[in-house]
Amino acid sequence: MSTRRDFIKKTVAGSTGLMFSSLAFGTTVKPIIGANGKINVAVIGVRGIGQGHISSYKRQTEDCRIAALCDCDTAPLDEMLSRLSKDGIQPKRYIDLRKLYEDKEIDAVSIGMPNYWHALATVWACQAGKHVCVEKPVSHSIWEGRKMVEAARKYKRLVQADLDRHSNPSKAAALEYMQKNLGKVHHIRVVSYKRRESIGKLTGPGTIPATCDYDLHSGPIPMMALPRKEIHYDWHWQFHTGNGELGNNGPHELDLVRWALKKSTVPTRTISFGGRFGYIDDGNVPNSQIVWYDYDGIPMIYDSRALGEKTGIDNMDGVTDFTSTGKKVYHPFRGNANCAAFIFCENGYYTGDSIYDNDGKLVKTFEEPGKVGPQVNFIRALKSGKIEDLKTDILNGAVSANISHIGNISYQTGHQVPFEELRKTSEQYTGLTHVFEGFEEHLRLNGINPAKENFYLGPELTFDNASERFTGAHSEVANLFLKRNYREPFVIPDKV
Repeated sequence: MSTRRDFIKKTVAGSTGLMFSSLAFGTTVKPIIGANGKINVAVIGVRGIGQGHISSYKRQTEDCRIAALCDCDTAPLDEMLSRLSKDGIQPKRYIDLRKLYEDKEIDAVSIGMPNYWHALATVWACQAGKHVCVEKPVSHSIWEGRKMVEAARKYKRLVQADLDRHSNPSKAAALEYMQKNLGKVHHIRVVSYKRRESIGKLTGPGTIPATCDYDLHSGPIPMMALPRKEIHYDWHWQFHTGNGELGNNGPHELDLVRWALKKSTVPTRTISFGGRFGYIDDGNVPNSQIVWYDYDGIPMIYDSRALGEKTGIDNMDGVTDFTSTGKKVYHPFRGNANCAAFIFCENGYYTGDSIYDNDGKLVKTFEEPGKVGPQVNFIRALKSGKIEDLKTDILNGAVSANISHIGNISYQTGHQVPFEELRKTSEQYTGLTHVFEGFEEHLRLNGINPAKENFYLGPELTFDNASERFTGAHSEVANLFLKRNYREPFVIPDKV
């Protein structure tokens, strides 16, 4: 019997540079030549991130055409169709993606749906013979990511994870410089400081718009009264539909770190703590979260904050850390979304598109021309039929998503503790003490007394990459979070 380890060996048998290049069916598929030599693309989910997909395809008129749009809410769907019509673009209109997948004219789909839909929509698309570009995080759970890879390989579809950092040549150049010149990696700091307001507190069930097919919107999750005021976007902040900031902006930077380290696996140990502070609402994901990872002996700390620098200010915090020589460095920030990775090495450190020395002085900034988005890479790969033209194949996307998932699982399996217990815990993990001190200061500057708050402390978990399961202490409970229950008929089968 073929084991999961055998499958991994087959699908990750080799790598070219920083990405996986080996496929179960080979390294190429038949290049797509659609009607009039253009690839027919459909975008599923036209709000928010879906609008970015549409804009990108609009700019690629020589290579593709927007052949269809699909959304279970007809209000944003019809608004987008009207906007495109003014530009002379007349896509077909679909409400149910299953009907869209029956359309033989469609070559590829771009998925901008909520996280809990990503995997099922991708598997169904592969089964229907469509190629896929899917938003981050590619999956809502660890098990889903593996099913997406299996579907892509079985049906010989090109499936790209929409991880933006790989599309930036200046980051590629900066990382190459780091790898060649800065020596061994000492530690890593990843921040997602993004201002997030309260999503409100219901006193009864939320209101479902008359324009929205709630059965289709719910899809794989159980049908229930809407558990929040806003049906759209705020699903990010409830665990049954979203993955919090760790699974929202986090995957971009965590994927970049894995790229920089040339890792094909996720960290083996993790522990997470945090809570939801500054308001009382219907969100149940942390709006302030710290995750410590052991990445093959390299400590990596993820740190997210939803509140500003201090009460009444939406500007987000800068980042304070220490170089490998113990020098304290500070990178200020201006704006409401500070999402960045800092990779500290023996001879300096990387962040953004820049390299710094161990005194925090700028060494070099890379400003390479030619930045393109994931949808451009996707179309290029479809035209060539070459897997290596995908900047982030679905296997890369699934592995990077799993870094977020294991951190969230530690948090979800945690329990409430007083603040001082968090402090004692932070002292046990390399590099965590000063991050914890910054976390405490951040709360106090926002008028929050840590001694009066509820904090969740997750257990330390050990993850086995070969089996994609947790082992050792606390694994029995943690493994319950590897896969969700699905609602018929919106079910991903064990054998895709």
